[in-house]
Amino acid sequence: MRAWTCARTIRGLVTLRFNRFQILTHLLCLLPFVWLVAGYAADSLTADPIQAVTQRTGQTAIRLLLIGLALTPVNTVLGFKPARQVKRAVGLYAFFYALLHFLTFSVLDYGLWFYEILREMSEKRYLVVGLAAFLLLLPLAVTSTRGWKKRLGVWWKRIHRSAYVITALAILHYLWVVKADIRLPVVYALILLVLLILRLPPVKQWFLVRQPAWIEPVNQFFSR
Repeated sequence: MRAWTCARTIRGLVTLRFNRFQILTHLLCLLPFVWLVAGYAADSLTADPIQAVTQRTGQTAIRLLLIGLALTPVNTVLGFKPARQVKRAVGLYAFFYALLHFLTFSVLDYGLWFYEILREMSEKRYLVVGLAAFLLLLPLAVTSTRGWKKRLGVWWKRIHRSAYVITALAILHYLWVVKADIRLPVVYALILLVLLILRLPPVKQWFLVRQPAWIEPVNQFFSR
C-alpha cells in the first residue's frame, strides 16, 4: 500500500506542468532571494549585511504583496487570464520574504533577545506596525490551500481580503522606517490606492467593455 502511494506521488510530480507565465512568475519571485544569497556569498551586501538583508527582504515582501493584489484587476479588468493562476504562488512568496525579514530582525539582529525586542517595540512604533502586518499575513499563508478554501467557505474570501489592510500596514511600517526619503513608500501607497479604485464596480465595468483586442493572443501564448 505504501509503495503504491509513493508511486502515485512520484507520478503526480512527473506529470506536474506549469505554463509559461507560471514558470516566469516563479523565476522572477526567486530572483531577489538568489541575488541576496549571491551577494552574501560574495560579501557584497554593504558594510552592514544584516541591515541590507532586512531592507531587501522587506521591500521585496511589499512589492510582492502589491503584485499579488494587482493580479485580480489584471485578470478581471485587463482580461489577462493567466494572472489568476499565480495569485497563490505570489502570495506565498510575499510571506516567504516577510518571514525572512522577520527572522533577520529577531534572530540575526537581536539574537532572539525578547526583552530587548520588546523594549525596542515600546520605543519604535514602526516595529509594532510591522509585527502586526506579519502576524496578519500568517493566517493568509496557512489558509491558502484548496482544502482550507473549502473548509472556510465564504469566510475564506473575507479573510483574504485583509491582504489590502496588511499591505497598507507594511507600507506604513516602511514609511516610518525611512523617515526622511519617503518617495518609495509614497509610490507604494499610490499603487495601493489605484488597486483599491480598480475594485469599484463602475471603474471595473468601464474597463471591462474596453479590453484590448491583443489580450487574447497574449493569453494563449502565456497559457501554454
